[in-house]
Amino acid sequence: MTRTVLITGAAGNIGGKLAAHFKQTRAYELRLLDQHAGGDILAADFGIYDEGWAKHFAGVDTVIHLAGDPRGKASWASVQRANIMGTQHVLRASREAKVRRVVFASTNHVMLGYRFREELTKVTTDLPPLPLSPYGVSKLFGEDMGHGFAAETGISFIALRIGYFQRGENRPGPHMKIGLWGQSMWLSNRDMNHAIERSIEAEDVPFAILNLESDNPGMRWDIEHTRQIIGYRPQEGHPPVMLPENLHEDEKARATRMPPGTWFDEMLEVVEP
Repeated sequence: MTRTVLITGAAGNIGGKLAAHFKQTRAYELRLLDQHAGGDILAADFGIYDEGWAKHFAGVDTVIHLAGDPRGKASWASVQRANIMGTQHVLRASREAKVRRVVFASTNHVMLGYRFREELTKVTTDLPPLPLSPYGVSKLFGEDMGHGFAAETGISFIALRIGYFQRGENRPGPHMKIGLWGQSMWLSNRDMNHAIERSIEAEDVPFAILNLESDNPGMRWDIEHTRQIIGYRPQEGHPPVMLPENLHEDEKARATRMPPGTWFDEMLEVVEP
């Protein structure tokens, strides 16, 4: 029987690409929700629990929760409503509909503070989180809510700490921000689609937090755990191309660390769900 997959944030960067991919493969029956309705996308404000959108969760196998404020510089007020309350409401609807699995779009920002911790050769998901912004903290809250949700309901919950995922063609290269750290966590469109497919299909995953990057040579992000848990097999990867301006950015960032207007502000621009 064909699975029914519901995508929140279906008009966004990830959601739009994912919906287009699934429409092409015809692997799943789709239900598309977003605050911006249009075409086959239904309107839903997840900051408020409403049976008007929650009813669409009935009969759903897997919820791909991408909706929220994706801005790294978003205010506490915005992420509290869109990301924290929004996730809480999506989990409530998922619980009441008795879905099989929720796949949650978390972020590399949860580990933002490890950029200059070179003594750690691999950034693994069992390290203590180090978010440095309301956005990063809101996604950490989502992971923690998912942990409790899975334990209480028995519904599977997978959180993907998504890497550097640009809009459009999403090409890697020195145009990307935040120096070596930024380029090393590039995630291609193809690998993103594959990872979501594996997140839907993988068996026996009660709860997991997984790094999600392409197979970039020399990167510090650990994706072996992701391979083991959901069978992720990235097909793309790109070595960093460090031009003088990229090296200078890294040197400046290391020297200044977190003053406003330097690397910290650039780090908050990385993920665009």
